[in-house]
Amino acid sequence: MPRGYQRSTTAIYLMNYHIVWCPKYRRPVLINKIKDRCIQLIEEKTKELGCKILELKIMPDHVHLFIQALPVLAPNNIVAAIKGCTSRMLRKEFPHLLKMPTLWTRSYFISTAGNVPSHMIRRYIEEQKGK
Repeated sequence: MPRGYQRSTTAIYLMNYHIVWCPKYRRPVLINKIKDRCIQLIEEKTKELGCKILELKIMPDHVHLFIQALPVLAPNNIVAAIKGCTSRMLRKEFPHLLKMPTLWTRSYFISTAGNVPSHMIRRYIEEQKGK
C-alpha cells in the first residue's frame, strides 16, 4: 500500500484537507493563552472525530489546519465540529471574547490534498477506458 494511505475493512483511502478560518472581523485574538488553549481544543476534537493532525499553525488572526480524515466524515461537518467546539469553549474560558458577536466567521477555506497529482489521476482514468 502506498505511503500515507489508510485502510478500513472496506476501503483504502487518503483524505487530507487543508482548512483555514479566521476570527470574526479578522481580529488578532489568537495569542498567548487563547492560542495555547485553541491548539489543545483542536487536538482534542480532531482526535474525537478520528482525524489525524498533519500540521497546525495558529496565527493571531487565522488558523491553518492540515488533517487526515476518515472517508465517512464530510469536510463541512469536520469544520463545523472544530469551529463550534473551539468557539464555545474559548468564549466560556476567556470572557473578554464574549464582546465579539461570534468568535469565528461563518466562512472558511478548504482544499483537498493527496499524494497523487491530478494529471496522473486523469491519465490513469483515461488509460482504463480501453480495458
